[in-house]
Amino acid sequence: MKALIMLLVLLPSSLVAQVINSADNGFTIEIEKHVAVDHKAAYAQFIKINEWWIADHTWFGRAENLNIDEKVGGCFCEIAGDKQALHLTVSFVTPNREVRMIGGLGPLQMMGVNGGMSWKFEQLKDGTTKIIHRYQVSGYAKGGLGKLATIVDSVQSAQVEALAAKLSSH
Repeated sequence: MKALIMLLVLLPSSLVAQVINSADNGFTIEIEKHVAVDHKAAYAQFIKINEWWIADHTWFGRAENLNIDEKVGGCFCEIAGDKQALHLTVSFVTPNREVRMIGGLGPLQMMGVNGGMSWKFEQLKDGTTKIIHRYQVSGYAKGGLGKLATIVDSVQSAQVEALAAKLSSH
């Protein structure tokens, strides 16, 4: 998996990732990536998160255990037998266009923060898709949340690149 991450880092990319704002009480990141498939194909692959999410960023080490229940109140969950983790809760769905989720992803979960994450799939005139991934986190964490913004941006950028790599392999 580390080899895949290094390959993704070295490949030329249209990835635009930025920390939009950052403070002790929160941060916002936004990542854009153009992919050479239509928005329906990009969205469908996104929902199959178990096929592209980086396993190193799971609780139990296997991306195959991930799923997104694509409905309001649905779960972005990881289930490995008796071991289970609710990563985020689905709060908004427009099929083939956008999924929004709420909660603290990964280590943010135990910090008592609030987070809003969106994945948008915009169809472009040339038949390609612009993926826009945004995550806004607010709350209190000892030492402040702002220092975590670049780390979260880096991890989420790698996830967007992994989705794009999966889409380009079709």
